[in-house]
Amino acid sequence: MREEMAQREEAELRRSHQKPRSPEGWGLLLVLWYLAFYKPIITESHLRRKNIKFIFIRFSAWQYAGCDKLWAGLVTTLCDSIRHHFGALPLSVYHVMGTRPRFASGFSQKEWVLKTGTCLKLWGMLFVLGAGLSVLLVALLVPGIKDHHALKVVGSAITSLSGSGLVLGAFSVLKNLLISEKQKIERLTNSEKFASQLGFMSKVHSEVEVLVDFLTFMEIFERRRLRVVLEITSLDVCYPEKVAGVLNAMNTLLSDTNTPFIFILAVDPSVIVPCLEQTGCMKGLADNGYLYLNRTVTLPFSIPEMGARSRLRSLEAAVQTREDLMYRIITSNVERRRAKCQGVPAAPSRREVDAEAVRCIHEAFHCLHDGADPLARYLPTHGAHVRRIVNTIPITLRLLLHRAGTPGTPSPRAAAAWVVLADQWPCRLSWALQCLEDAWQSQPAPDFGARSLWSIFQENVGELSALRQPLHNVLSLDGDPELFQTFLASDFPFAARDARAFLGVTVNLDHSIRHKMGLLRGLNRLQKAAATPVSRSVQCPH
Repeated sequence: MREEMAQREEAELRRSHQKPRSPEGWGLLLVLWYLAFYKPIITESHLRRKNIKFIFIRFSAWQYAGCDKLWAGLVTTLCDSIRHHFGALPLSVYHVMGTRPRFASGFSQKEWVLKTGTCLKLWGMLFVLGAGLSVLLVALLVPGIKDHHALKVVGSAITSLSGSGLVLGAFSVLKNLLISEKQKIERLTNSEKFASQLGFMSKVHSEVEVLVDFLTFMEIFERRRLRVVLEITSLDVCYPEKVAGVLNAMNTLLSDTNTPFIFILAVDPSVIVPCLEQTGCMKGLADNGYLYLNRTVTLPFSIPEMGARSRLRSLEAAVQTREDLMYRIITSNVERRRAKCQGVPAAPSRREVDAEAVRCIHEAFHCLHDGADPLARYLPTHGAHVRRIVNTIPITLRLLLHRAGTPGTPSPRAAAAWVVLADQWPCRLSWALQCLEDAWQSQPAPDFGARSLWSIFQENVGELSALRQPLHNVLSLDGDPELFQTFLASDFPFAARDARAFLGVTVNLDHSIRHKMGLLRGLNRLQKAAATPVSRSVQCPH
C-alpha cells in the first residue's frame, strides 16, 4: 500500500503540478490560519485527485477484552490515533473555530472561502477592545479627566467585555487541547447515563462526525485523499457479546456515504460465526452468523492454503533471520549477478505486469456487462454481493497472473465465472471442492482431471443431503439449486483440473466451511465403518 501511495503521489504531481502539504513546521501555522479564517470547499478537482495517504491504525481487541463495551475501545483508539497523527493543536482549534466542509456550487475550483462573519466579528472585537483601552488610558493618564470615576468604570467594562470573548475562545482551545476525544468518551462510559444509554450514542456519533469533518478538512489542505485503515485483530479470543459489539461499531462508522474509514477484519470465521449466533444481534437473520458476515464484509479475503513455493519462501525468510546462516544472502546475491552477466532473460517489469492485469480485468468486467454472455444472468440482485464480486475479480486475476508460469492458466472470463460461482453457491462449491480434494488424495485414475466438477458433485450429493442438518446455516447461503446445475453442467463446465487451478487463488470463499465439511465427512465415514458388521473370522484370525 505504501508503494501504491508513492506511485499515486508522483502521478498526481505530474498531472496537477501541485505538491502535497504537511501540517508540520510552517505547515502547522498555515493549517491554523486556514482553520481560523477560511471555509473548506470540496471541489470537482479535489474529487478527481488520485493520490491517497493511508493512516494505519492497529486495534488489538484482546487489550480491551476487560472493558464493559469493547466497541467503545475501538472508537477511542480511532480518535486517539488520529489526534496523535495530526497533532492535538489543529484538532483542538477545529473543535472551536473549524467549519464543516461543503460541496462547491457548480464547477468552481476555489477550495477556500474567507469567513466574512468571523473576520467582521474579530475586527469588531478588536476595535471595541482598542476603544475601551483608549478610554481607560485617557481616564487614567490625562490630567483633569483622571479624577472622573465614571469614565474609568466605562473603560474597564468595555475592555473586559471585549477581551472576554478572546479569553473564552482561547480557553475553549486549551480545554480541547488538554481533554482529548478519547478522554471524553471514556468519561461518558464511566457516567451513570452509560448504563441506560441516555444520549450516549448520539454524543459518540457527534464526536465521530467531527473527526470525519476534520479529516475532510485535512484532505483539502494536504491536497490528497485520506483513508484511515483500521486493522482489527484478536477478536476471535473475546467473549461473544463483545464480538457483536465491535461489528456493530464497524457498521455504525461505515454507515455514512463518504466515510474515510477502511476496516481490515483479521478473524477466523469458524470462531466468529458461533460467537455471533450466541448473541441477540442475529434476530431477523435466522440466527445465521454466515449471513451476517456476508452482509457486513464488503471484500472477503480467505487466505488459501500455503503452496510449496510459499512454504520455501517462508523457510528462506526464517533461515535469513539466523546470524550464522546470513552467508546465504551473500551467495544468492553473487548468483544473481552471475545470472545477469550470463545474459539470462530478465523478468517482466512491474509496469508490464500491471498493464496485463488491467487488460484482463477489463476483459472480465466486459463479460459481466455483456447481456449476450451467459455469465451476466447469474449476477446477484443484492447490491452487497455485486460489490463483493466487483472487488474480488481484480484480486483473483492478479493472483492468477502471479502464477502465470504454470500451464493451463484460466482465461479472465473463466476467472470471473469462478468468482460468481463462489459468491452465489459457497456451500455447494465447498462440498464439490472437498470431494475433489479427497479424491485426489486417494490416487485417482489418470483421466480424473478431465472429469467435470458437476459430475463429482452429483456423485456425492447424497452424502451432502445426509449432512444437511449440521450444515443448515451454510446451505442457506446458497442461491437457486437449479441455477447451480445449469451453471456447472452447461454454461461453465469446469473440469477437476480447472477447480484445482482456481483453488489456490479463491479468496472470496470461506475455507473454514470446506474444513468443517471435511471433518463431518470423516466422522460420517467412521460411523458407517463402526456400524458395518464384522465377520467372526475377521475378529479372531487363526
